[in-house]
Amino acid sequence: MLQTFSNLEALSQAAAALFARLAAVAVKSRGRFSVALSGGSTPRRTYEILAQPPFREEVPWNRIHVFWGDERCVPPSDPRSNTLMARKAWLDQVPVPQTQIHPISCQLDPGAGAREYESLLRDFFGSSPPCLDLVLLGLGKDGHTASLFPDNPALRERERWTATVQVPGEDIHRVTLTPVLINRAAAVAFLAAGAAKAGALREVLQGPRGPLRLPAQVINPDQGELYWLVDREAAKEITIRHRDTEAKRPRE
Repeated sequence: MLQTFSNLEALSQAAAALFARLAAVAVKSRGRFSVALSGGSTPRRTYEILAQPPFREEVPWNRIHVFWGDERCVPPSDPRSNTLMARKAWLDQVPVPQTQIHPISCQLDPGAGAREYESLLRDFFGSSPPCLDLVLLGLGKDGHTASLFPDNPALRERERWTATVQVPGEDIHRVTLTPVLINRAAAVAFLAAGAAKAGALREVLQGPRGPLRLPAQVINPDQGELYWLVDREAAKEITIRHRDTEAKRPRE
């Protein structure tokens, strides 16, 4: 499902509402809700909204388990940390039990950090099917998502749930969830905003199939729902039919 919003604020409000709706359904049916978070600048506003009324009061925070889709292998206090961003914008302001917040710890040994995170996830799911209730993802200008970059070996992974990544030009490693786990999610939501993402969004949604070149194309949940929540600037090069959430509003 591709939905277009007038701006980042409207997109973020919709993403927060989607989070709350899916959380309510999961908690009612299974007693808990598991989400993997995205880093980057686009989801920050969604996180801030979730920390405010009405979501602060309405979401069953004590039943939420928070994971991350990827993380830079830096100390928790490093400004580049996806965990730090989510904590400051949101998690430190809502009553999620600390034991249910599961950051990726990889600053000392990326390989060990990836293995430990996969072990944590496998323990969390136990004998149940490994199915995150929601995975939030962003979209890079090069078509990457999470820390799945073009031509990275993690895109070819068929068994492991996590992988280490060395991004060209960066002096740090990253740990990312692989498509093996992401595509087993009950719902995946891409958030993309701004004109800088327009070319990548067009190529991912309308261009030739080539997931090694455009990693976001490899994300297609096996049995779950796929949402694209984008603003008009990001969608300006899209020619396929999509739902503009404000296109049919009457003039005041």
